[in-house]
Amino acid sequence: MSIKDLIAQLALRRSARHMASEQLAFPGSLKHPKHILVCLPGGLRELTLVKQFLPVISDMFKPADIALLSAPGVRVNDIFPRKGFQILSPTSDQLTWSGLPKKSYIKVLKDMKIDVVLDLNLQQSNFTSSILLNFPEAVRIGRGNHLGRPYYNLEIKTKYLRDERNIYKSLLETIQLVRRSN
Repeated sequence: MSIKDLIAQLALRRSARHMASEQLAFPGSLKHPKHILVCLPGGLRELTLVKQFLPVISDMFKPADIALLSAPGVRVNDIFPRKGFQILSPTSDQLTWSGLPKKSYIKVLKDMKIDVVLDLNLQQSNFTSSILLNFPEAVRIGRGNHLGRPYYNLEIKTKYLRDERNIYKSLLETIQLVRRSN
């Protein structure tokens, strides 16, 4: 673990201790979101898989605005279609030395009035963890046995351990089932 990662982990632990989540009603909180933030994975293979599920995410949350947030240093503009999605790629001046988003970047995201944060990372990301901690009022959805509380307030476990395609498929199918339930 590098010194940057260690500093980032300490900052995340400090933020996690002070986070107070809003009380949400499920499935009501997922019924009519207006602004969705999808945190993309950092690996090229995972990005290629996630691209296949973008139409599902778009259809599921219609007519919400969907923003795709790439990991720092990952350029997804050439990979992902712009039609129907806003692509956010943080630059180095929007990050702290340890790789966490600066308060000014968090403010830009908060001004978007995000209702749902969907974390599609299969590996832990300090950047994404920091984003999740800065949206206590949003529904924060992620894969089970990954980060847990206080990062997520809806954690979805799947029976798949290493099959990324089925993990994403299962995650999205479960969200659809929760949205349809009364």
